Amino acid sequence: MTLLSVQNLGKAYRTYRSEWRRFAGWFGLPARPSEECWVLRHISFDIRPGEAIGIMGQNGAGKSTLLKMIAGTLQPTEGTVHVKGRTAAILELGMGFNPELTGRQNVLHSTGLMGYGHKQIMEAMPDIEAFAEIGEYFDQPVRTYSSGMQVRVAFAVATAFRPEILIVDEALSVGDTYFQHKSFERIRKFQKQGTTLLIVTHDPSSILALCTRTLLLENGTVIKDGPPEEVIDLYNAIIAEKENSTVEVRRLDNGSTQTSSGTGEAKITEISLRNIHNEPIEYVTVGEDICLCIKAEIHQPVPELVLGYVIKDRLGQQIYGTNTFYLNQTQYDLRAGEKLEYRFRFPARLGLGSYSVSAALHIADTHLERNYHWLDMALMFNIVNTSHPTFVGVAWMPPHVECRR
Repeated sequence: MTLLSVQNLGKAYRTYRSEWRRFAGWFGLPARPSEECWVLRHISFDIRPGEAIGIMGQNGAGKSTLLKMIAGTLQPTEGTVHVKGRTAAILELGMGFNPELTGRQNVLHSTGLMGYGHKQIMEAMPDIEAFAEIGEYFDQPVRTYSSGMQVRVAFAVATAFRPEILIVDEALSVGDTYFQHKSFERIRKFQKQGTTLLIVTHDPSSILALCTRTLLLENGTVIKDGPPEEVIDLYNAIIAEKENSTVEVRRLDNGSTQTSSGTGEAKITEISLRNIHNEPIEYVTVGEDICLCIKAEIHQPVPELVLGYVIKDRLGQQIYGTNTFYLNQTQYDLRAGEKLEYRFRFPARLGLGSYSVSAALHIADTHLERNYHWLDMALMFNIVNTSHPTFVGVAWMPPHVECRR
């Protein structure tokens, strides 16, 4: 069953030579606008109950506009949105709140607009107040609230009753760490109960932790719809893309997608994981001393070169990353034809599971400055436990235990 269907959705902002022409356009009469700017166009996708969809894209890609049209607060220029079930949305900060009313009064007003009766609202009010945790401010005007307090009340209102669809647009990034954890816990609870989630965020960890699928918007259209890790890799590559650089996406033998990008002055030619005997390995035991070996070649003169890598778990969560800038191993004034070999030695204090390594050649402390070559999922390996007590999680941190009676 499809819970939400978006078909050929588009939004244009138009300028007319006169207000009369604008009015004529509203009633379907022929009135060509003098200017027309399409923010979104040809957006189509379906969402099933219980799915968690992340929406990513650079600033101006149309993410918030898309959510507003789905939530019904903005009318599309073309296309349709069909929703089955109740939708709760947290869009712009404080959207719908009257700054002169108290938090409690705004809760009454907002939940009333959502279609709930006075009795239902009053029964839910104690839970809303308790979840927001803003104390005496709940009965003070919203204009006295900080942005974080507004988010607390807005989220408490939107999730006071479990919706079929929950829409969140970057709002949680404003809140404090404690409230973010609390909010994500409620979102996960709703997901288990069948709520569908649509979330816009620039935080990849939130996408990876919450979402089963991700849409990537670029220039007002969906350029990729797929697993979160693959979409995030492509998103990062697009951000890092500079003049004369290319983004390449290819399917690996194991079915996953590998994204690479860069200007090409320097390239990674080989990457391997080796044991203490310098033998290539794919399976690593918990705590084993290993070496990540990366070879690179210079194709054009490079004034500065930094190599970085990051280890990710099977969900794409970043477990650990560093680069030679932070390790005081930046290379300078490299000539075309030069070859380099890097060796990073460390104990694999990781939990059981599969992991991937991404690597990048760039300048300064990040590949976003100038990206020579960036390679996602350059290497895959597995952690196994053959000699240590059973444990759970992504990190091996064996404790020393003392027990006194």
